[in-house]
Amino acid sequence: MAFDAAMMAAVAHELDTLLAGSRIEKVLQPEKDEIVLMFRVPGREACRLSISAGANNPKLGITSAVKENPAVPPMFCMLLRKHLSGSKLLSVRQLDFERAAELTFEAYDELRFVCSKSIIAEIMGKYSNIIFCDKDRRIISPIKTVDFTTSQKRQVLPGMLYEMPPPQDKKNPLEETRAGFIAECSRLPDDIDDKFITSTYLGLSRLTAQEIIHRGGGNIERLADAFMSVMGDIKGKRFTPVLLRDSEGKPLEYSFMPITQYGRNSGVESVICDSFGELLDEYFGARDRIDRIRQRSADILHLLNSIEARIKKKRSLQHADLKNCEKKDELRRAGDLITANLYRIKKGAEKAKLTDYYSEDMKEVEISLDPRITPAQNAQLYYKKYAKAKTAETILRQQLKLSAAELEYIETVFDALTRAETEADLNEIRRELYEAGYASKSRSLNMTQQKKQTSKPLELLTDGGYRLWCGKNNIQNDYVTFKLADKQDWWFHVKGRPGSHVVMECDGEEPPELDFTQAAIVAATYSADAEGVNVPVDYTVVKNVKKPPASKPGYVTYSTNWTAYVTPDKALVDRLASQAKETR
Repeated sequence: MAFDAAMMAAVAHELDTLLAGSRIEKVLQPEKDEIVLMFRVPGREACRLSISAGANNPKLGITSAVKENPAVPPMFCMLLRKHLSGSKLLSVRQLDFERAAELTFEAYDELRFVCSKSIIAEIMGKYSNIIFCDKDRRIISPIKTVDFTTSQKRQVLPGMLYEMPPPQDKKNPLEETRAGFIAECSRLPDDIDDKFITSTYLGLSRLTAQEIIHRGGGNIERLADAFMSVMGDIKGKRFTPVLLRDSEGKPLEYSFMPITQYGRNSGVESVICDSFGELLDEYFGARDRIDRIRQRSADILHLLNSIEARIKKKRSLQHADLKNCEKKDELRRAGDLITANLYRIKKGAEKAKLTDYYSEDMKEVEISLDPRITPAQNAQLYYKKYAKAKTAETILRQQLKLSAAELEYIETVFDALTRAETEADLNEIRRELYEAGYASKSRSLNMTQQKKQTSKPLELLTDGGYRLWCGKNNIQNDYVTFKLADKQDWWFHVKGRPGSHVVMECDGEEPPELDFTQAAIVAATYSADAEGVNVPVDYTVVKNVKKPPASKPGYVTYSTNWTAYVTPDKALVDRLASQAKETR
């Protein structure tokens, strides 16, 4: 569902009820198109208000998600801190029946006189914006400037008076009467569908229109009652935060009212959340994180794809050269035949037909010669080509082995990139590639000026009380295996595939079978076989794990191991991670 005007009305009402009278404690800008206002609410814990103008997932609401912030705050963030730090939120109200809300603050000017300032949040898909205005609604700064080259209809620039988005040729549903709605329906020659409602009335999403049609049951009178009932709930501020999940438990839709259009056998579950902030967190949380990591890891992904393509091209050429080296015995044979038939070959000949003493029928073969040199020198030339091909074959086999190991290493970095959750994780992968020599010529990955960050592997706790450490990339894998773990701890890794190193601290004890199984499940879940079934996971004591000299990060060898077959379980891993957090 889109964040429509009805959802904006619900969220604005909730924010005004919860936050009016609260003061801003901090202003953060974790993304280029998102700001977070931390409020000090009397009698309650601090609230984080997120306003996102991202094209993919624009939203407004209280959030519990904590995101990393850039080391240097953006200019828009600094501007808000200057004007709004310590200010009081007076009200949150929706602008007309639009997908826009105005947050009005009691702030102070440069002379410390009380003044009014506002933030207007426009949640309109790719046209979303966050606009900071003074008391006269004159724009101080938008998070996205819109000039004449971007839009001829409406510009959003500092110094301009704020104007509402251009009006649409639609009716305001909150001002519609029952008779007016029936009159609109009577103009249609065909059956009434959701497109009629969304094209006639502004601010209603397709899901809301479909729900009205479903409640109407195909009868115009009942449809009018359903329409007026929904509009009555909006005007009366009677909202219900509803999240719809599919058969796999993934968020499907969200709404400001109960949704009844899905049948019992549809597999769709309707969940009523405690608040609209919780609802938006549930719906956008995972999606936001995935989109954010995908955007921020684009440089790493581009570099890895380039490296992988280069290695595969090099291997293709090496295989072609190796195939040519298979003819080396023919070169040696030609040299032997020329040596055996020197008396028959005339100097200056370009070809020679010689008896092949290696064949059973002693047939004659034709051998090419260089007329500029003697027959004996031609024989030596073939021997040199044979020796060169023989040496090249040995070197090529070594190079193919090295390129195969290099390709395997790049696959482990690809796998680590899928598990990156924070900017620190991405920076660690960037540093790994830079120190490995892959990113030395890339400005975007140049880490020489960046401070080296401490590894922070994932911490989990089994049901038996044993602590697990899981590396999320190759640097963390080396850290948990050779720095964090004791020689008597247990070590787990998916068999023959890229994945995390998992260490179980046991203080010399022999953990129960359940704890071994849970540790193996963690290793399988954080691996390239995370979607598999009955995934083989090797486990052994840490003292049996060795790192060869000059090997790539994350590469180890091990012996005296056992193998367990488990099925990855992300829900179990999340629960074990939560148990570890509770014990800190």
